[in-house]
Amino acid sequence: MGHVEDRWWNDSTDPTTGKPVKARTERHGRGSRYRVRYLDPDGRERSKSFPDRQKKAAEDFLVRIESDKQRGAYIHPDAGRVTFGDYARTWLASQTFDASTRDSVTWRLNAQILPIFERRELGAIRPTDVRTWIRGMQDREVAASYQAGCFAHLAAILSAAVDDKLIRENPCHARTVVRPRPVAPKIVPWSRARVAAMRLAMAERYKIAIVLGAGLGLRQGEMFGVSPEDFDRDAGVLHVVRQVRVVAGKQVFALPKRNKTRDVPVAASVLRLLDEHIERFPPPAVTLPWRIPSGTPTTVRLLLTTDDGRPLWRNKFNERVWNPARRAAGVTTPTRQDGTHALRHHFASVLLDAGESIKALSEYLGHHDAGFTLRTYTHLMPNSAERTRRAIDGLFGGTDPGRDGPQTAQDVESAL
Repeated sequence: MGHVEDRWWNDSTDPTTGKPVKARTERHGRGSRYRVRYLDPDGRERSKSFPDRQKKAAEDFLVRIESDKQRGAYIHPDAGRVTFGDYARTWLASQTFDASTRDSVTWRLNAQILPIFERRELGAIRPTDVRTWIRGMQDREVAASYQAGCFAHLAAILSAAVDDKLIRENPCHARTVVRPRPVAPKIVPWSRARVAAMRLAMAERYKIAIVLGAGLGLRQGEMFGVSPEDFDRDAGVLHVVRQVRVVAGKQVFALPKRNKTRDVPVAASVLRLLDEHIERFPPPAVTLPWRIPSGTPTTVRLLLTTDDGRPLWRNKFNERVWNPARRAAGVTTPTRQDGTHALRHHFASVLLDAGESIKALSEYLGHHDAGFTLRTYTHLMPNSAERTRRAIDGLFGGTDPGRDGPQTAQDVESAL
């Protein structure tokens, strides 16, 4: 057991009376008076000093230390003196993110988190500091989704510090801290007329991008990474197996988002347009490293490239190809929903309008679960009142209620 030592007074015995008395030490009146001495769980002696008139605080500290040792919750009092910046960099180095995710996390740390917390000791960060930081992002009008991502990183770092027994509690988890919540915009898919107008406005070499997005639901990086060899004409599917992404400023081939490969049904009209494109613009062989800039060189014939056969860069494509075509198609006041992802949303809306199930759509889009797909596109599902009218007309009017009947609802329910 530990004990509290009084360094100003020693217990002694009066040589005359033989009674116990207090005798001043050489340290009397100088420095902290009380020192708590105890053994940590590893058997090493530890101590903490308290000033004069703080004996009760010293005793309470010792009681807490012994209780924490009994409960396996002991944390060295000085453990939290590590600065947030030093620990955050150690935390980042230990993560198993893919290279692209590591880049985005590093960017958020440098942009929003380290400027506020880098020099703070872990043990000195309080819930009020977290609340103030969140309010600062709001005042700077940082996007809600970006706030949520930054908060998730801060909370993860401080949770790791709890696990490493550097701090007792995560201030991000205090009841008074309100976690930023991203506001999901209501998806308004492009009309078929707008998709057709975009295809007409696109430069001839890049028209196939409209087909890959609106006809197959591909993400932009997946469009840039698709090859003629990925199409299985006998099975009538496209194997979505790679994308072109940027890691540390270098282009690489990588698996699709979340490493989730998938198969997407290919309509005959898409294959026809694909063949026309290949005849006009034979796909060149492109070599890029796999996954990271130092990865294994991988050669793939790509459908979409620059005029000189190089892989497409997102920013250059958006600036030089997509945005001019968008203006020509009549989108004069574009929003965040008018990027190439609009084609993917159009693909989803067409399938839902045709009565496709949420479960199947989720698989075709490569979502991590059908619940996310339902939350994103539920407002695009055929109106239930209209389905009711069709069903009853089918019962009494002799018309075909079509695919938008009970089976669609069953598919949705079974997917969740």
